Amino acid sequence: MALRKFNPITPGTRHKVLSKFDDLTAAKPHKPLLRSIKKSGGRNADGKITMRYRGGGHKRRYRLIDFNRDKHMEATVLTVEYDPNRTARICLVEYTDGEKRYIVAPEGLKPGMTIHSGKEATPNVGHAMYLSDIPLGTVIHNIELYPSKGANIARSAGSYAQLNARDGKYAIIKLPSGETRMILLTCLAVIGSVSNSEHSLQVSGKAGRSRWLGRRPRVRGVVMNPVDHPMGGGEGKSSGGHPRSRNGIPSKGYKTRNPRKNSSKYIIDRRKK
Repeated sequence: MALRKFNPITPGTRHKVLSKFDDLTAAKPHKPLLRSIKKSGGRNADGKITMRYRGGGHKRRYRLIDFNRDKHMEATVLTVEYDPNRTARICLVEYTDGEKRYIVAPEGLKPGMTIHSGKEATPNVGHAMYLSDIPLGTVIHNIELYPSKGANIARSAGSYAQLNARDGKYAIIKLPSGETRMILLTCLAVIGSVSNSEHSLQVSGKAGRSRWLGRRPRVRGVVMNPVDHPMGGGEGKSSGGHPRSRNGIPSKGYKTRNPRKNSSKYIIDRRKK
């Protein structure tokens, strides 16, 4: 995948950097794997806004993604497609029994290639294997946190983790955040890194592109009134105060993780500061 820059013929194209989409091989999605999405505008069942700065945006349809990879048989990659609901590309694959599914596309996976999942898989790009069978030092993504739950870790564009060691019934994984933790060897992971690695280098170029994505303008806390935010109000240099969230929880260095959380015993090294 490559990026394209635009001639500054308008203010919106002066700094715009977008993907070329030259890695896509299909223009239309596979209809049986589409579902409708009902927009909430950030509101809950009572009509109250629980997630601010959401609303509008282009109409989308959800692609059913196979994060479980529970069909332990060979599959052939048919297409590489764009997914408006995620940063990574997706692949349409057809299994030997004729069933078609979408998977998150790894970097380098192309139509015509064959993938496999389960005990019989080999450590090639796109193959889903148990952590007990993957060679040490391998770059992996779409990692299960609990067996048969489906992939939870390293699913966004360009992300990956690394299998560092095995200790008893656990594998030691270095996560994209820099955290090192233990995961059961019976969990599945996919070989390789996630596609569309240059997504983070894109520049929208204008505010309207964020509105197309359903993102409304975000307002800083210091410009609000005291009734709306703890950092609001004040005249002159008295505005602001200690950085904190809308609910009054300190930010920028304040640790919010419960020290008595049960899963803390599986974390070997914390993420980077």
